[in-house]
Amino acid sequence: MSGLLVTGTSSDAGKSLLVTGILRAWARRGVRVAPFKAQNMSNNSMVCADGSEIGRAQYLQAEAAGVEATSLHNPVLLKPGSDRRAFVVVRGRPAGELRAGEYATGRAHLREAAFAAYEELAASVDVVVCEGAGSPAEINLRAGDYVNLGLARRFGLPALLVADIDRGGALAATYGTWALLDDADRAVLRAWCVNKFRGDRSVLDPGLDTIVERTGMPCVGVLPWLDDVWLDGEDALSIGRWKPAAAQAHSLTVAVVRLPRTSNATDVDALAAEPGVEVRVTTDPSWCREADLLVLPGSRSTVSDLAWLRSRGLDAVVDERVREGRPVLGICGGYEMLLESIDDSLESGDGVTPGLGHLPGVVHFAADKVLARPHSSWQGNAVSGYEIHHGIVEGVVDEVVGDDGSFPGGSVRGPVWGTIWHGTLENDAFRRAWLTVVAQQAGSTWSPQPGPGFADRRTAMIDTLADAVEQHLDLDRLLDLARRESHDH
Repeated sequence: MSGLLVTGTSSDAGKSLLVTGILRAWARRGVRVAPFKAQNMSNNSMVCADGSEIGRAQYLQAEAAGVEATSLHNPVLLKPGSDRRAFVVVRGRPAGELRAGEYATGRAHLREAAFAAYEELAASVDVVVCEGAGSPAEINLRAGDYVNLGLARRFGLPALLVADIDRGGALAATYGTWALLDDADRAVLRAWCVNKFRGDRSVLDPGLDTIVERTGMPCVGVLPWLDDVWLDGEDALSIGRWKPAAAQAHSLTVAVVRLPRTSNATDVDALAAEPGVEVRVTTDPSWCREADLLVLPGSRSTVSDLAWLRSRGLDAVVDERVREGRPVLGICGGYEMLLESIDDSLESGDGVTPGLGHLPGVVHFAADKVLARPHSSWQGNAVSGYEIHHGIVEGVVDEVVGDDGSFPGGSVRGPVWGTIWHGTLENDAFRRAWLTVVAQQAGSTWSPQPGPGFADRRTAMIDTLADAVEQHLDLDRLLDLARRESHDH
């Protein structure tokens, strides 16, 4: 079995992107590769073709590697429901909860599931590229670790340490990570690199040399800041980094409410990629009021986030928009908020809570989670999506109609649109046709502009990453490490 662990000095150091680029680069060379993340903690997930739920980043990494995504690629997924509780997904299926006090000591069964998945995956490919989580220097959690150095030690994987220089302190973070580890763990760190660099490399080189001298770890590259790469974010730190579209006449503005427990925030990435559309993730009532379109995104804690929405006065903003005939879209949990009531004894235990009442129907939370990849059409445009929810919507009546009598995965009433499906906006023809209607409702003169589709843009970004990795990382050295050290284990 051959493998490489990509770990970082912190969350959001660029591990997910780097793994994606390495996978595509090695796949180009004819190496059979696959991604692996033993444990994700994220509310950004995806449904695989086999019906299993995994982290969105690993789904994308499988695409980069040219393999079909399955639960082998992310065997343990923790979905935070509050600051002290996470819902557990094992091999793509719900598996109870994990409380904060159990995080360091109550995961032995999860570790075994992850290790078994790695062994099965590694037997089917040449090299597994593993993504760590957080930082390997979280020494308070080391005893129960199976996603960073615990995984590397178990399978003899060399580790590449990634430092994010854009946030500052990259050299100190690299040395500090190395210094905090005990000798056995330190020996696993076989190379390091700098990510998100802007500027003159010669200014940085003396610092790199000092870290190499003090740690003995070779520096295998300095990756530049990549302006146009915004691939699916892995955690909450990446939400809201979409840049406003370049100034254009007739732009369409979109406000996405930043809920405390937002899930599947990538649902609106396709809007941010659309020419002439400006997307802002916000909690500002003024922006939510003034934008052409207001989006209530998915939520891992629908009732709690609805209470937060009301505490901020954003329910009044929604009411005002509806009275004025200005568009609102709810996706999954956001759609549930727009219904008449929410009956939830499962997640919140609050029983029946009044919804915002702008769409018909009630939602009941059931113990069984719906995991599906449905298909439909709207105004003659094919629409596909994916479902990840416990809430079952009932009572949608015939009087609620769109132009063809429905809205994929939900309903529409006047300017209010709702769908339980994720991912629908990634369908180019549907997205552009729907945005045209939204623009008309909002009084905007926006219209679709020529340009590549969302899937094509994502593929181009993966290739951009791979090009950068090929140019700026010593891939030959890393591949040799992965093959030689794993075999020696």
